[in-house]
Amino acid sequence: MKNQSRRAFIKTSFGGAAGLALLPSILPSRLLGAGAPGKKINIAQIGCGRMGSSDLGNVLTEPLARVVAVCDLDSHRLNEGKKMAAQYYANQGESGVNIRAYHDFHEVLAAPDIDAVVVTVPDHSHAYVAIAAALAGKHIYVQKPVTYSIAEAIGLRRAVEAKKITLQTGSQQRSERPWGSFRAASEAVRNGRLGQLRTIRIGIGIDKPSGKKPTPMPVPGNLDYERWLGPAPEQPYMEGRVHSQHNLNSRPGWITTEDFGLGMITNWGAHHIDIAHWAMGQELGGPLSVDGRAKFIQNDLWTVHSSYHVEMLYPRDVKVILDDQYENGIRFEGDDGWVFCARSEEAVTASDPVSSGHREDLKPLRASNPKILSPLDGNAVRWMPSRSHHGNWLESIVANTAPIAPIQQSARSLEACAAAWISMKLNRLVTWDATKEMFVNDDAANALRRRNARSPEYDFDVALKNAGIA
Repeated sequence: MKNQSRRAFIKTSFGGAAGLALLPSILPSRLLGAGAPGKKINIAQIGCGRMGSSDLGNVLTEPLARVVAVCDLDSHRLNEGKKMAAQYYANQGESGVNIRAYHDFHEVLAAPDIDAVVVTVPDHSHAYVAIAAALAGKHIYVQKPVTYSIAEAIGLRRAVEAKKITLQTGSQQRSERPWGSFRAASEAVRNGRLGQLRTIRIGIGIDKPSGKKPTPMPVPGNLDYERWLGPAPEQPYMEGRVHSQHNLNSRPGWITTEDFGLGMITNWGAHHIDIAHWAMGQELGGPLSVDGRAKFIQNDLWTVHSSYHVEMLYPRDVKVILDDQYENGIRFEGDDGWVFCARSEEAVTASDPVSSGHREDLKPLRASNPKILSPLDGNAVRWMPSRSHHGNWLESIVANTAPIAPIQQSARSLEACAAAWISMKLNRLVTWDATKEMFVNDDAANALRRRNARSPEYDFDVALKNAGIA
């Protein structure tokens, strides 16, 4: 990948002509010549909560985008999303803007004028919504982790490849703004600036108990809780396990409830493991073995893991270590030095360990030797240009090329994180076969690669089978 075009990047990443077969082919005829004035990609925002409003705000400012609809199962959030989009266009001088509001995302997918969807729903429903969108021929931006389980990631990849649509994963650390530190550090590692890479240390923060007991509550009239549960196990409603009914921007409880999300190991792990894979050249690979230990929150409203220590062994004898005592970020260590990358000089999560020392020690991009981060020469491996993550997705739709964070790679990041969670749950080492995407001779571990949906309506395997996708 030598400072190349997107099409050349795809040839390198996915294997020449065979890889080109994975490129998206669905492009509305009205978008041909999309650089012309007035040519826009019609987009619906599915999920209007904390991250949904963030995604919506980013998409609204993209020149290629036209938000025409919003969708949410909570009518309060739905109204806020509709108001946000309408206000944006009003501020641009438009009057009488009609932003359609949908309760059921299936109605969004049935609308022929909607070209693409942004999926910002809780982790447990990522695959349910995104697979349906792919089967409907809609281009997709889906938040990370790309799915809840390993089997779902494989299923989503199959749907995207079968329908040849463009899927961008919300692994924003791959794009140039606002955190270019991850690109700079991973390019340095990939180009051998550290000599032989030995160890990658990753800090992803920690979740702590809520201090509250699980107590069933009446379902608020503005929330369709039955559909919100989606494929997750049947259970009574608790506001602290869903999302706040009072603060749109507060951290939702589903992030810390294992039925809906697997905790920081996938929540932040998906971000940092993704960059580690880039640096190692393991975008389409994975670990050889995973040995994880963790404490899980007990007798509390929340149920995910708290403290953790995970060691993964990758090809070329590279060890990847995740520990809750590490500063949030990624530290690459090799025979010729080290480089560290993070998002900012401040704590990224409330649980990040407090770093000591001078401000110089807290820079989001730092190295043992300044030469490690010196400009690369013309023959160096460089990542695809991507000024903004949402913009890269839209440009890829128009250019008919894969985006910077495609499902083929984000599925592998999810697999590594989920394998860590499985090892933590089993409290022992597991061996992973990245080629088969299965654990080796381990029925207990392989059983945790998927979770049975609570009804056929929410079963992604049923949806794929009905669509004729093996």
